Amino acid sequence: MSRPPRCRRICQEPDFCLFSPDGMQNQDSVFLTVDEYEVLRLVDLERLSHEQCAAQMDIARSTVTEIYESARYKLADCLVNGKQLVITGGHYRLCDGSAAPCRDRCGKLSENIKKENGGTIMKIAVTFDNGQIFQHFGHTSRFKEYEIAGNTVVSSAVVDTDCRGHGALASFLAARNVDALICGGIGGGAQAALAEAGIRLYGGVSGNADAAVHALLDGSLSYNPNVHCDHHDHEHGEGSHTCSSRSCGKHSCH
Repeated sequence: MSRPPRCRRICQEPDFCLFSPDGMQNQDSVFLTVDEYEVLRLVDLERLSHEQCAAQMDIARSTVTEIYESARYKLADCLVNGKQLVITGGHYRLCDGSAAPCRDRCGKLSENIKKENGGTIMKIAVTFDNGQIFQHFGHTSRFKEYEIAGNTVVSSAVVDTDCRGHGALASFLAARNVDALICGGIGGGAQAALAEAGIRLYGGVSGNADAAVHALLDGSLSYNPNVHCDHHDHEHGEGSHTCSSRSCGKHSCH
């Protein structure tokens, strides 16, 4: 079995996660991962060398080069072909400012998960069916929501959505102040809606819902940042349909 890739350390998550060409609607989307965003930020904006970027992100220099080339290709695809850019997912962990390369650059925990009272507060939602992760985001009728404090689940509850469709479900989660979603198959439109709402996505996950949340918290959740769902933009008859995830061996450490 191949060795899992090293988790990439990032100093900040993007404030803006969705970019769309002016006047274009229903265009194709390109998904830039958060670690790809971080490499672009460090190399192109902060003008770090690849070696400095590698030290900052706690990865090999060759890995920085691979990530950088992938990210630049995606940006070019968006600019040349008029595609929508969505920043979501990836294989990373947020730094706490304690590592040597980050002390002068960060100096604090991410504001996305740190509150003024010094405690960490997060709400995680999971598509839910009979204790398991429901595999079709656009058709889920329930979420299980988890309140997290100090990296520990302090409460959970199952909620009915009373709505269907990607945009409605994304709005439902945003209205309930959800920070992150764990799900199975999910289409590009839904991913864009979640990114616009500022909800981090961990797609392509299956199995027990409670176990997935605990895995996310301890840094061992296996998920797919390039997840897609074959049926997301059309209705089905009575025949079967398939949601699929392109396996890429990604593991969350966030």
